[in-house]
Order: sequence, then C-alpha cells, then structure tokens
Amino acid sequence: MPSQLFILFRKIIVLFETISEWSGRLIAWLILLMVLIIVYQVSMVALFSRGSVALQELQWHLFALVFLFGAAYTLKHDEHVRIDIVYQSRWMDDKRRAWVNLIGGFLFLTPFCLVVIFASWPFVYNAFIYGEGSPDPGGLSYRFVLKGAIPIGFALLMLQGIANSLSSLLFLLESQEGKS
Repeated sequence: MPSQLFILFRKIIVLFETISEWSGRLIAWLILLMVLIIVYQVSMVALFSRGSVALQELQWHLFALVFLFGAAYTLKHDEHVRIDIVYQSRWMDDKRRAWVNLIGGFLFLTPFCLVVIFASWPFVYNAFIYGEGSPDPGGLSYRFVLKGAIPIGFALLMLQGIANSLSSLLFLLESQEGKS
C-alpha cells in the first residue's frame, strides 16, 4: 500500500477522532446540567410538592443527548459494551483484535449507523415540519430538536467507527509489512 494512502488514512483518523473527542467533552457539560436540574426538581418536589413537567422532560432530553452524542466518544476511548470474555482472552492477540475491530466496524457498525440515519430521516423531517412538541401540558415545545439529534449522533458514531476500522487496517498492514 502506498505511503500516501497511509498518510491519508492517518489524517482521516485524526480528524474523526478529534470530532469524537470534542463532542464528548462538550456533552460532558450536559451531564452537569442534567444533575443540577435533577437536584432542583427533586428538591422542589420534596420541599414544596411542586414539580415541573418541562424540567422532567428536559432531564430526559439531556439524557438522550448524552447517549446519542457520547457514543462516539465512548467508542473512541474503548469504553463501550462488548463481549470482553472473548475479546480479552489469551487467544485474542493484537492482530485478532484488529481483525475483529476492522470487520465489526465495516460490516456491522457502519451499515447499522447508515440504516438508523436514513430510517430516522422521515421521522425527524416530519417532527420539524409539524414543529412537534410535547403532548403533555406544560411540556417542552421543541421536541423536534431532540429528534434531529438522532441522525447526528449516529453520524458521529459512524465516523468514530470508521476511524477505528482504519486504525485496525493500518495496524494490520504495517504488521504485514514488518514481516516482509
């Protein structure tokens, strides 16, 4: 494989991982905001028997955003859920892990993300067109914004999956070159 392609892959990896890193760092602030809202809401209910539907929905929306936008960051830092019994076994050396990551990323993660992005598009589009809000009295008016986060979150996850797959491919190619 030409070294120019190696350089291109490395640039793509750095770009996608930078996007994942920054989205994860930004989303971390939503966790703090969510905790503050929960503490306030619980305090208001416990002390004054007064709650807010809008604040309760805001908690749910922030929670959804943390998961949607935090998935790419979690994948970048290898903290996602998988079957570690097999992946961390003695049988799985670095090359086999690279193959699992490469195949899993290109054959499963990327197509799954594309399916979710394209399948959610009509759902998101309709929510925007109709200005969808909460069906509950006192709820949030802009639910369509949260639905718009679905394809964005899965696009971020797909980019990080591609970066991981390219890293695995480079590792495998470079280890093969070392044998030559």
